[in-house]
Amino acid sequence: QVQLVESGGGLVQAGGSLTLSCAASGRLFSNYIMAWFRQAPGKEREFVADISWNGGSTRHADSVKGRFTISRDNTKNTVYLQMNSLKPEDTAAYHCAARQGAWSGGKYDYWGQGTQVTVSS
Repeated sequence: QVQLVESGGGLVQAGGSLTLSCAASGRLFSNYIMAWFRQAPGKEREFVADISWNGGSTRHADSVKGRFTISRDNTKNTVYLQMNSLKPEDTAAYHCAARQGAWSGGKYDYWGQGTQVTVSS
């Protein structure tokens, strides 16, 4: 069982930066692939980025590539999302998620409650 708590959201002007954090409780954080998703009002949930167990591999959605960076610190049981050059279309609730299994894909079993990011133009 893993519990996830996000923090770091807020209101920022376009072009600004934010860093989201997701703290995990429970055992064996390093056994989990971690990811960030986002959901804007009236839209479907969208994959943002994920990171492998030891942080050696990452993937980012095309919409955020070059602007957002996912990272993790297994000594702190925390995954981060550094967001730069924010755009109004990045406005959404950001959720972190955890899963086990193969890097190639799988269902996310654990979800945080989300943190709101609002980017003003």
